[in-house]
Amino acid sequence: MRPHVLPHTDVALPALGVLVSGRGSNLAAILHAVETGELCARVGLVISSRPDAPALEIAMAHSVPTRVIAPKEYASRAEAGAAIVAALRGVGVALVVLAGYKPILDACVIQAYPHRILNIHPSLLPAFAGGMAPRPQTEALAAGVKLSGCTVHFVTEDVDAGPIIAQAAVPVRDDDTVESLSARILAQEHQLFSQAIALVLAGNARVEGRRVIIQR
Repeated sequence: MRPHVLPHTDVALPALGVLVSGRGSNLAAILHAVETGELCARVGLVISSRPDAPALEIAMAHSVPTRVIAPKEYASRAEAGAAIVAALRGVGVALVVLAGYKPILDACVIQAYPHRILNIHPSLLPAFAGGMAPRPQTEALAAGVKLSGCTVHFVTEDVDAGPIIAQAAVPVRDDDTVESLSARILAQEHQLFSQAIALVLAGNARVEGRRVIIQR
């Protein structure tokens, strides 16, 4: 399959900055939503915290510019954060998306994009907050819950504690393993994330205190 090349007219669409650290399945889902017209946006830049993240290959296959900003190469989290902000502003990013991004963002990034940074977490927050997959799924199974799922929320300086935009639930089966539960949650993530991004870009997600009011 030939890589998708965005037509010149797409530069008028709002640009997403996608931050990644791993395999990039949510990045791939976002790119698919863009290419099918389900999401009226373009991915302007993919920033990885690791030079070996498979997500970078996905971005390059879709002709999306990439940048590696590894926190360990900076003297402080603040310096790494400043580099992220500069890179995002350099391509005119309107909305920042954390798609499997492992490092905790410095406050300067959050302050540069207030209520313009979205994250997806593999649990029904506030339950099983903190940690990357498969930790939340493992904790859900250990707790014996009957429902788990995923949450898209605005990023604040408190980890996994920002206002919730959207959630999708999946049943926890008696014979579930961490792998089987994770796979069903991930399938929901791939749909929910693009839907939430579209809501925010359209101005249909209004923050009121701890709540996000959805206007359709």
